[in-house]
This record gives sequence, structure tokens and C-alpha cells, in this order.
Amino acid sequence: MKTHQFKLYGLFLLLTVQYACKKSFLEIEPKGKLTAQTANDYNLMLNNSYFDVTGADGQIYLGDEITSALPYYQNMATLKSRRYFEYAATIYEPDEDGSEFSTLTQHLYTYNIIINGVMDAQGGTDALKASYQAEALTNRAWIYLMLINYYGKPYLAQTAATDPGVPIITQADVTQGQFKRASVKEVYDFIINDLQKAIPALPISAGNRTRVSKAAAEALLARAYLYMGRYSEALTQLKSAFANLPTAFPVSLYDYKTVLASNGSWGYSVGSPATYVIGVLTTPNNQEVLMTKFIPNIYTFLLNDLLITPSTYKLFTPTDQRLKLYTKLYFPGLPINAPNVYRRNGPYTTNIGVTLPDMYLMLAELKARTGDVGGARADLETFRSKRMLTATDAAVNITDPTAMIKFIMEERIREFAVQGYRWFDMRRLSVDPLFAGTSYKHEAISETGAVIASFPLKPERFVLRFPQKVINANTGMTNNP
Repeated sequence: MKTHQFKLYGLFLLLTVQYACKKSFLEIEPKGKLTAQTANDYNLMLNNSYFDVTGADGQIYLGDEITSALPYYQNMATLKSRRYFEYAATIYEPDEDGSEFSTLTQHLYTYNIIINGVMDAQGGTDALKASYQAEALTNRAWIYLMLINYYGKPYLAQTAATDPGVPIITQADVTQGQFKRASVKEVYDFIINDLQKAIPALPISAGNRTRVSKAAAEALLARAYLYMGRYSEALTQLKSAFANLPTAFPVSLYDYKTVLASNGSWGYSVGSPATYVIGVLTTPNNQEVLMTKFIPNIYTFLLNDLLITPSTYKLFTPTDQRLKLYTKLYFPGLPINAPNVYRRNGPYTTNIGVTLPDMYLMLAELKARTGDVGGARADLETFRSKRMLTATDAAVNITDPTAMIKFIMEERIREFAVQGYRWFDMRRLSVDPLFAGTSYKHEAISETGAVIASFPLKPERFVLRFPQKVINANTGMTNNP
């Protein structure tokens, strides 16, 4: 399929250049392209690459595990957050770029430069240059997996070939302007092709967590297959990812009994803390992260707009150490009066790249979906042993595959509440027969917990609309309903 470049790239190019040109080897050619000559130039571009994806945070507001209480609901920090919470059709004003779209397409520009240019670079072995290209391919695949889960319908095999997705862009050329939306199937095929090409060329251990290892790409491919309902293929990839975990830096689950002990390394204090639970540092020091893509999460730090619902809170048992990440206090210290409503109190960044907790929970789910309930239980108990107080608390006494899958979905809420993961689960479950008839909504509540407004998630809102600025700049591009 012939691919084209967004006109809108011109709006983002200046930001891309300002970010990437901190390295002196980068130039601006007359056509507005970033250029590099040597293999090491491309290596430095990857070092200076985009592991901070500030702006790609729409999914945090969309999960059904959250609520908002007065007076903060009426005075949300941004119009964007209010509209997301209310599942509005229009999120951005006509003159706004749309932070999720602009952040991801801006980063795509640099990865396309590397993919198309590194093999012709001066110096370096072919294998080394292929590994740099593979890193860029993996990052491009991650971007497209994000984009298609914002702007394309959940993957359904019967309709994916005709459901509109997002334009596929393979060139870093701002002079091209006309384009069309590829189908959902075409985008997923593109993601799979990028990852299948990348995996053989990637090292077991990249230099650090901001670079791409073989296991990270394999886990990302497993996620793509999971979203497509191709469970056996996803399981094969994820097993391979666990077999290829990096060895150059620590990769393991944190034991919450230790890090969240009173006055422990994550800053927890006895009781419901009035101060922020610092948690682990971001990027190179988080031993649960394989591929760093992080967003600042002001809703687990300074703002009180988003809280967990009573039904979310009731998913936790009293000995679940993850409860120590929640407080009955607003920031900086006023009480939350609504019963069973809590504020997540850290950490202040959310990693939406590839993480070990997500991998463990995907592994358990995939085993359950392919008939290995015993294996699913073992993996789940291994994971929960790092989150619960005792082995008895961590035990999972479920033998039915469907019940196990549903328990794992609840475990994902316990692990990732107010982190943005729930939105992607809601999308795929909306076309999963096991969860047929499930409805999703947000409720705003009074200070005492009474429901004052309800916002059901309509089927068409499982996709976001493109910012109107994108549509206006590109004649012929269709928007979502």
C-alpha cells in the first residue's frame, strides 16, 4: 500500500527538531528533514529518543475504575480531562492539536528517519546497524499500537478489513500531504510486520531500559496478538519474551511487602499517608520495566480530580499491599468523605511501554484462554506473592477457565488502577464473547458519595475522534462518528 505523510507533520516538526537537535550531529536539510551520516549518529538519535511521552495520557481518564467527586469534579484541571471523563464525542477545541495525536506522530518522524537511513550509514557493521533499525521498528510498532487503540475500532476479525484505522506513515517527508486511513487490519498487519522484522536483530540486553531489547519487542508482539484475539500466537511470543529477559540490568518484580514496608524505600508511612508515596524512580531504575515509555500522572500526585470507585476499592482484600498506594485524604490533606472512595497516592509517573507486571498478567490470561488453567494459576500466584502479605493471601483457588480469566481482569484493575491500562482492556473485552453484555460508565459523586451524574460509555466512544485541526488540515480525511 502506498503510504503518505500528514500535512500536520509540519506543525510538529519544529518541536521534533528542538527536542532531537540537542545532539550536534543533526542538521536541517532544505526540505526540513533531520539527517545523520554515521551509524553512531543513529545510535545517538536512539539515545536521545522518546521515552518520555508526555501528552499521550488520554487513556488515564477513560477507564471505568475511576470516579470524580465534588468539588473537584466541577473544577477539573483541564477541559480535556472533564470531556474525557464524561465520554464526550469532542475532546479538543478546533484550534488544538490533540496531545495524544501530536505526541505520537511527532515521535514517529524520528523513527522513520532511522528506519529508512541507518542501513546506508557510514561505519558500523551491518549487524549493528540492523539492531538500530530494529529498535526504531519496535518503537514505531508501539506508536501504531497506541494510535490504533485510540482511533480505530477494537479488533474484530469479521470487520477489521473494513473498519477505518489510522494512516500508515513510513517516510519522514513533510512535503507529502494527501493520505487516507488504512483499515484496522492493515494497521495491525503493519505492526506485526515491523516487530517480526525487528526481533531477530535485537540484542538480549540493550544498554538500558530506554533502549529496546529482544524481550520487549516479543512482549509487544504478544500484546498485539492478544488485542487481535490470537491467543496461541500471543502465548508463544510471551513465553519467548520471558526466556529472553535482559541480563545487563535487573529485571524482576518488586516485593511490595518490602518496598512498601513502613518507612521503607518507597516512602510509605503507617496508616493512610498524608504525604505522597514516592515509589520507584522512573526510566533506568525501575526493575519492573523492559521498555520505557512514561507519562507524568498528575492524578496520583498533585490533583484530586480522579479517584477509584467503591467497586474498585472492594476488589482489594485487606492484606493486599497495593492498598498502601491509596489514601483517604485529598492532596494536601483534607479528608475524602465518600465511603470506599480513595485517591491513588503515587507514583507520579506511569509507564505505558513494556512492564513485567503486565507481562505476568498477560501470561496468566493467555494460558487460561488456551486451556492451561493450572499454568495460569501458577503464574498468577507467582505474581501475587509479590503483592500480598502471605502465600495464603496470594493463592488463587479457581479451576474454571472463564472464572480465571475474569479474576485476572480484576487483578489487572488492582494492579493498574488510575494508570491508564484499563481503557485498553475495556476495548478488547467489548468484542469478547466472554464479556458480552458488560456495560461501562463513569459516575460523578457528591462529597458524601451520592451519584450526581452518570456518563455511560456508548459503543461509538470506544474510538476517539481525531482532533478537528487534523481534519481541517487534510481534506478528504474522514473522522470517527
